[in-house]
Amino acid sequence: MPNKPSDSGSETKELVDFSSVIAVAIHDMKNSLSLLMQSIEQMAEVIPKEVIQAHNSLNSVHYEANRMNTTLVQVLSLYRAEIDALPVNIDEVFIAELFDEIVESNVLYTNQQGIKVKVNVDEDLSWYLDRELIYLLLHDVLINAVRYGCKNICLSADITDENLIVSVEDDGPGYPASMLEMSSKVLDQHCISEGRTGLGLFFARLMAHTHKNMDRRGSINLANSDVTGGSVFTLSLP
Repeated sequence: MPNKPSDSGSETKELVDFSSVIAVAIHDMKNSLSLLMQSIEQMAEVIPKEVIQAHNSLNSVHYEANRMNTTLVQVLSLYRAEIDALPVNIDEVFIAELFDEIVESNVLYTNQQGIKVKVNVDEDLSWYLDRELIYLLLHDVLINAVRYGCKNICLSADITDENLIVSVEDDGPGYPASMLEMSSKVLDQHCISEGRTGLGLFFARLMAHTHKNMDRRGSINLANSDVTGGSVFTLSLP
């Protein structure tokens, strides 16, 4: 009598690491979104500037694709950190060049919205950090500032007490009290069930914390300006 076939479905469930499958899918989606954004930028270059409605629509699509791409990168980075596989490549980085790259990547939408982005940093200021991780962190902060109705954004950096202090300040409505409170909390099930995942904050804290020097680690801080009432995001790196 032939042997009874095994339940291949149950074997598959045992063999597949679903979290790894999700990570691969996220990586694939992130690459597709990057290609989509490049196509949008190319379309914007060939469409006559007089066709304002078409440019506004393209800019809006580019902005939303940019936000989605940022979220996917954050999730993928958090997964890698969870399995202790998050690459951290520390090298000397000129902060003015980093700021210019962040501003340029959002110029389509900031121009459309009439947002002025000011950079305040010494051209010769450099620091040892992971360029990609800090770019992602500050890029997300800038996107959020654009999203919440500000008209002026200032990126600044200086060295204080042997730490690189980077600030992103805007003239928008400022951080709500719930977000200021959440900035020091861990990402837990309660936050998720309430729809307040704080993913961006959790990601920012993690990216800052990966930077260490002796017994000191990087940190972030959220505040509202006493002058404009807008939000002030501060990153400190040892």
